[in-house]
Amino acid sequence: MKAAKILLASVIAVLPLQTAVASELSGGEVKELIAGKTVRLDTPLGIKLPLRYRTDGAVAGDISGFSMASMFAPKEEGRWWVDGQRLCQQWPTWYKGRTFCFTIKKLDGNRISWQRDDGATGTAVISGAAQ
Repeated sequence: MKAAKILLASVIAVLPLQTAVASELSGGEVKELIAGKTVRLDTPLGIKLPLRYRTDGAVAGDISGFSMASMFAPKEEGRWWVDGQRLCQQWPTWYKGRTFCFTIKKLDGNRISWQRDDGATGTAVISGAAQ
């Protein structure tokens, strides 16, 4: 009986740790999570940059309301797709048209973390339908 109580206490103590660890999403999970949604990327400046991932594979970005917009085309529409377990996207002029792919991990609630294939990392919040 004492051994069972110790085992139960050990399992209960480990459960919060297991739920706090984010795991990579499968390709199907990434598509289900992103398609038709708006993803607001957290930026180092504290601004949330909205990207709208439509179900037809188009992704729209609008940075016209940010001061950094002068460095890029303020609005652009690119393409997104899932390759294996990664979310990939390409913009016509943003990032010089380079394709980037991201590993996505689900965090708490509607938050995700991402790691781009060049090593950049960040977090984002996913909200309702892409407009």
